[in-house]
Amino acid sequence: MKTVVVGLSGGVDSSVSAYLLKEAGYNVIGLFMKNWHDDSVTISDECPWLDDSNDAMLVAEKLGIPFQTVDLSEQYKERIVDYMFWEYEMGRTPNPDVLCNREIKFDVFMKIALDLGADYVATGHYCQRGETEIDGKPVYQLLAGADANKDQSYFLCQLSQEQLAKTLFPIGHLQKSEVRKIAKAQDLVTAEKKDSQGLCFIGKVRLPDFLQQKLKPKEGVIVEIPAERAQEKINDFQEANDSDVAVTDVAVLAKKPKYSIAEGKVVGKHQGAHYFTKGQRKGLAVGGTPEPLFVIDTDVEENVIYTGQGKNHPGLLRSALFVQEDEVHYIREDLKLQEGEVVETKARIRYRQPLEKAWLHKVEDGLFVSFENPQSAISEGQFVAWYDGDECLGSGVIS
Repeated sequence: MKTVVVGLSGGVDSSVSAYLLKEAGYNVIGLFMKNWHDDSVTISDECPWLDDSNDAMLVAEKLGIPFQTVDLSEQYKERIVDYMFWEYEMGRTPNPDVLCNREIKFDVFMKIALDLGADYVATGHYCQRGETEIDGKPVYQLLAGADANKDQSYFLCQLSQEQLAKTLFPIGHLQKSEVRKIAKAQDLVTAEKKDSQGLCFIGKVRLPDFLQQKLKPKEGVIVEIPAERAQEKINDFQEANDSDVAVTDVAVLAKKPKYSIAEGKVVGKHQGAHYFTKGQRKGLAVGGTPEPLFVIDTDVEENVIYTGQGKNHPGLLRSALFVQEDEVHYIREDLKLQEGEVVETKARIRYRQPLEKAWLHKVEDGLFVSFENPQSAISEGQFVAWYDGDECLGSGVIS
């Protein structure tokens, strides 16, 4: 009888995961992670950790499984929150959910679970684990969840073979509606509970309030760059959508244009460029333009936000990106690229984005990813993940 520690979050997905494992004959232990103490920045009635931990406890009671809470707030602050502040300060846009999975759930939490004598850790993620054999050894695969609308493989794109070997995803083969049905049939308190929104395990956060704890407001200007000016800059770049394209061309495409105040007009003021991210539309508080303004770039050193009208503004679009060597991560280590190799793939640069046709270009100091279609708001600090069909093969931090 194998022992599985389930990360019970107080949501319906992890509740049903625990139920299914128990039904399958595992010895199941429920563990709730407390990752945050500061309620001043959370919209408390949306997702308070106390309610979540109570719901998790009630589910464990109902299922007749042992339950305990572990306080990981110190590690969470150090590995996720401090990192977020640092990234925003540098003008980058981190992805806390991907980091939380890599650093907390499948590292700190997994070690605690294994110390408790667990054979596996299970979570309520909508993805599946596959297994194949290469040279007589098992190789684990991270596969998309059966529910295309809920697939969370992107959030797990930084997992390793060692982590996957010890992980189970009990609901990955189900649709969300089926998960709710099971919860209802078992009379679980979480059956009708809304999915939580916001930072992994913090709950719904007012991001500007959150960032203002560390990053002080600093008034600067909002500049609008005309579409023609942005297009002129891009025209200097060579067109490169073909997999035969020289790496030098891809390197040019991956570079982002640098704007100056003189190239546009000042249309407003802001309280800190580090609070804004590429592609952002809300929070600019600038009206009177025929089309809404979007952030096309931020300059945290000069404290300037560059914007453009409309979601098709050329300043938002780019056909390639770069990942530095130490940020390239292979889930399938057997498919590691060699220098000079170019491979066709499908890739996404954000959660729930449809997979896009792309090419990986391996160079000495990292990896270029070029896309058949230009991508909107490629943001430094976010993750690009690449796939073969339903399988996520690897990922990297966009630099």
